[in-house]
Amino acid sequence: MANGSVETVNVCRGGLGTYISENLTLCGQSARVAWAGYAAAWGLFFLINCVLPLPEGLKPEGMSVLAILLWASVMWVTEAMPVGITGISIPTLLVLTRAIPWNGANPPMGQVFSGFTTHEVWLCLFAFFAGAIIQLLNMDKRIALAILDKIKASSVGRIIWGMFWVNVVLAFLIPAANARAATVMPVVQGITNLLGDTPREREAKKAIVIQSMVYASMISGIFILTGHMPNLIMTGLFEKSGFKNLGYFNWMLLHAPYILMFAMTHWWVRFHFKTGGVVIAGGHEQIRRKHKELGPMTRPEWAMLAAFVLVGVLFMTGKGSPVVLHNYQLGIVGLIGIMILFIPGLFPFKWKAVQDRTIWGTFLLLGGAITMTDAMSKSGLASWMADHIHHMVEGMGWWQTLLVMMLGTQVLRIGMLSNVAAVAMLAPIVFAMGPKVGLHPVAFTLLICNVDTFAYLLPTQITAAVIAYGTNTFSTADYARSGWVCILMAIAFGICVMAPWYAMLGLPVWNPAAPWPY
Repeated sequence: MANGSVETVNVCRGGLGTYISENLTLCGQSARVAWAGYAAAWGLFFLINCVLPLPEGLKPEGMSVLAILLWASVMWVTEAMPVGITGISIPTLLVLTRAIPWNGANPPMGQVFSGFTTHEVWLCLFAFFAGAIIQLLNMDKRIALAILDKIKASSVGRIIWGMFWVNVVLAFLIPAANARAATVMPVVQGITNLLGDTPREREAKKAIVIQSMVYASMISGIFILTGHMPNLIMTGLFEKSGFKNLGYFNWMLLHAPYILMFAMTHWWVRFHFKTGGVVIAGGHEQIRRKHKELGPMTRPEWAMLAAFVLVGVLFMTGKGSPVVLHNYQLGIVGLIGIMILFIPGLFPFKWKAVQDRTIWGTFLLLGGAITMTDAMSKSGLASWMADHIHHMVEGMGWWQTLLVMMLGTQVLRIGMLSNVAAVAMLAPIVFAMGPKVGLHPVAFTLLICNVDTFAYLLPTQITAAVIAYGTNTFSTADYARSGWVCILMAIAFGICVMAPWYAMLGLPVWNPAAPWPY
């Protein structure tokens, strides 16, 4: 949004349309796309809610939730409204449409805003505050350079693997993949600037940027519970459905094999861009010099490290962990962590500095997305949609059902930027559909929604990829030629590796009656 400076204030003398168009241009948006999306969203909302007849088997409340779902999806795809404002508008529309029944003359405020009171939301807020403080302390840069220095990164392969482990560490500290991509971008650009301009070196730059800023940030996010917002949407849905105690440690154990997925994509990208043997002249020396320039860790950095280790221990020792030291849920631990971070005098920052670096839009998006998943379940919409979709896979085996649903998810994602919005829409439908097709609802939901993360066909499907594309290192065609094979790898990996792994840990996707192991 325009910041109100002399340079950005709109002094347009034209009509209202020109005024609005110029305001959107000042904000970096296309007036045509923004208004087309805005009009389409409201058009679909009123068409479904007020004009179309009620389909058989769907309650009026479910019809209203469907109208809100499509409204939010179009708003999220076109970004006609900020994603966070769309998120906070979902409860508002649930009240206005009475999609959640009122108690007489009293709107059900507690129910429609339930997505903003879940443990996942408060866990996320702690992670956002911690990420903001880490960025203020410049610890993110220190972590990246320290890892690259430690592994003596000089070849393209070493650089890429080094950046993967940087992303894994940052996933504990910075909860959003797009924020991690933005964090590592200066480091990645500094490394690619050391390469020359020969054809092989240009291809190497593409491989480094795509893998370090997109593939690494997305795969590391799946592995860490708080590293990826869709993780929290799914665990919130499971919790409300009676599948409790899938905590930090158990989540990591369930998704540990995805580290192998990065090795597979690395092999393919290395082969595709022909980066084998490409060495960055003076690469390690430059990284070591920049690392040394940061000097020793400061007292505020040690304080942040101590605070994070303390909260991390609490995360790892709750219910469901091998060593149980307390019975508090993750959201309570997150709130305790927030109190620790803001002990007076612990850090040399004013509240405004932390506030300005906290990703409030994503916080509101997450709360709205969780509210939407809850409303879809309570209104019967998720079950109704699952009934219709399951006919497509009726009679198929478990792996065939997974294959069809995974491919369908990738087609759906071609037009969507937000992975969070996509999972918010998919998770309740897939969860309800699981038992109808004879599959375990939790394992089925995890397998389908995790593959959604690997939407690597176009840069516009993932915000981290949009940030990477902004480096002007690769073209859309470069990205697509690399990405389509990675998508197929992810689907095969989910069916052939993750499904058996889940079964080994007590979540066989082919057995809907399997007892909950946690």
